[in-house]
Amino acid sequence: MVKETKFYDLLEVSPDASESELKKAYRKRALRLHPDKGGDPELFKEVTHAYEVLSDPQKRAIYDQRGEAGLSEQGGGFGGMDPQDLFSQLFGGGGGFFGGGPGGRGGGGPRRTKDLVHRVHVTLEDLYKGKVTKLALTRNVICKKCKGKGGKEGAVRTCTTCSGRGVKVTLRQMGPMIQQIQSPCDECNGTGEMINPRDRCTDCKGKKTMPEKKFLEVHIDKGMKNGQTVTFHGESDQSPGAETGDVIIVIEEKPHDRFKRQENDLITSVEIDLLTALAGGQFAIKHLDDRALIVTLIPGEVIKNGDLKVISGQGMPSLRHHEPGDLYVNLSVKFPDSIDPSVIPHLEKALPPRTPIEKFPKSTHTEEVVLSEPDVRRRPDRYNDDSMDEDHDEPRVQCANQ
Repeated sequence: MVKETKFYDLLEVSPDASESELKKAYRKRALRLHPDKGGDPELFKEVTHAYEVLSDPQKRAIYDQRGEAGLSEQGGGFGGMDPQDLFSQLFGGGGGFFGGGPGGRGGGGPRRTKDLVHRVHVTLEDLYKGKVTKLALTRNVICKKCKGKGGKEGAVRTCTTCSGRGVKVTLRQMGPMIQQIQSPCDECNGTGEMINPRDRCTDCKGKKTMPEKKFLEVHIDKGMKNGQTVTFHGESDQSPGAETGDVIIVIEEKPHDRFKRQENDLITSVEIDLLTALAGGQFAIKHLDDRALIVTLIPGEVIKNGDLKVISGQGMPSLRHHEPGDLYVNLSVKFPDSIDPSVIPHLEKALPPRTPIEKFPKSTHTEEVVLSEPDVRRRPDRYNDDSMDEDHDEPRVQCANQ
């Protein structure tokens, strides 16, 4: 019988979780909570400590029987491994969140090559229907001839200039201060190793790796969103003695000329004529697949300019279950430029009566005027805030000529 479940709750697993389930749960939680990803540092420490305890059979047995108090009695409290070191061991630690090169934090885990990130631009149609696209990339793979040694057996030796570090440090005097400058070693080109030119591999020229062109099939699933990723594990550059990183494909959605996406909903704008708006009719919406949606406006229902309507179930499919969202239609009404005066009596019969002119007191002098098209150069909207003086409330004063 488990006395406490706090550590299991932190990892979001049940008390009977297996060792592999614990490891999988920790990886998922730690990736989400890591400080480099903007996560909670304190919660990251607690989750890491929980995994450190539960991954040790002896500590787990003590915790299950007597809880945290039992661990404290046995000296198994929070004084264990540095959370960053445990994280590095599981993820092939390195400089940066996505596992970098040599000299990773804590040095606990194997070196890991950098992940390669590629961006794939896809249309909204691709995200609606799904698509498989091929991506060509060039990566470095371990030389088959020398098997990543760079030359003959025993030909590789440690660089004496940098002592195998790959970098050299120089000191520069700057007044009372001494500045330390670190730069790649010129002798070994930052590799930390030296190979006699005569002993170098004829294929890779001593570089240990060779460029290889590879094609990846990227499956764009229905309902994927902008910014989502597709990961190809172990497809990044190879390097001798290092774990191979991943190729990460980032989905970037192209702007669409007719639709705008909000989560699983779509928004489109449709212009209809005045007769259809007043008396009903039909209009069509070309969808993201090979369909056209025929929309019928029932006679008697008046559509106003700017009305927003919805067609249920015609939005984007959800990623997991492909359940569709909704399609919102923003309607605008196009008015005719002119109208035949002979049909006005028919309009007067069909439309509500005109709004009568406002009545003014008898003392008010009335004058009839005519509307005309304004001069474009004198339109009020051609002025803006930028054309006004900062002291627009003050009268402008011009100096008189002497």
